[in-house]
Amino acid sequence: MPLPPVVSLTDCADPNALARQSTRIATLFGSTPTVLPLGGPDPEGAAALTLLDLLRSTDLIGGPSRPVVVLVNIAPRDGHWPNGVPFCSFRHGNHLVVSTLSQRVLAPLATYLGLTEVQVTDVREVLEAAADDWAELTPSEIEEMVRTQFRSLWYAPLLARWLVDGHPVPAQPTAVRPSVADDVRIAVVDNFGNCKLDRPAAELPGYDTADGLLVRNRLDGRDIRVRCYDRLPDVPLGEPGITVGSSGVGFAELVVRGGSAADAFGLHQGDRVFHLTS
Repeated sequence: MPLPPVVSLTDCADPNALARQSTRIATLFGSTPTVLPLGGPDPEGAAALTLLDLLRSTDLIGGPSRPVVVLVNIAPRDGHWPNGVPFCSFRHGNHLVVSTLSQRVLAPLATYLGLTEVQVTDVREVLEAAADDWAELTPSEIEEMVRTQFRSLWYAPLLARWLVDGHPVPAQPTAVRPSVADDVRIAVVDNFGNCKLDRPAAELPGYDTADGLLVRNRLDGRDIRVRCYDRLPDVPLGEPGITVGSSGVGFAELVVRGGSAADAFGLHQGDRVFHLTS
């Protein structure tokens, strides 16, 4: 049976990095991966929504589906880990995800897809177990991969291949916490200028009322009352609206029908749109 295709979400996304990642993954899996660079001011927020969308896109198939491997490398810049955040893995149906251990990235999966735990790995422990059993790795090669900060290049693709092959990779089960309601942020600004929010429309206080919601216009500092609609086609042409968008599980979008909400309100990825007060 052929190896599954690989999709990689990464904030290490300059041309040199993309070329190396693509080549290494292709060497391990036998096909060119789809590498999606996630830059911008809030790559963790973008990765959280993109990973949720990616896994959601494997639903509603109506029959058997082929497995996919997803690699996620979005490293929190908090300085908490001595050589970078650990990598973990989990399965969604027959799909495998190998990801940096980021609460912001994984929490929406716990909230909306039922993810309860991930398998957290230690680089040295895994490489030494592999060398003792199924992989031809010398002590110096193990040390090079343990010490490098570029583990998304050297370690994560290997981990994914070994898990696909069914090797007994040592790991520690770790619980994943659901999302905590706080400020609503823009996770992604799409190519139309629609602002994809990180929360379902139904969870926004006031969404189901006729009053609409106050949105801060960062161009002039004013709060503008924006009406809520069920669907994008219901928003009047040229007017702003908050509607159920295409992402997440009924996640909200701030839109301007026929225009760019990002431009109209001066908004960018990671910006707070309004605050949940309930």
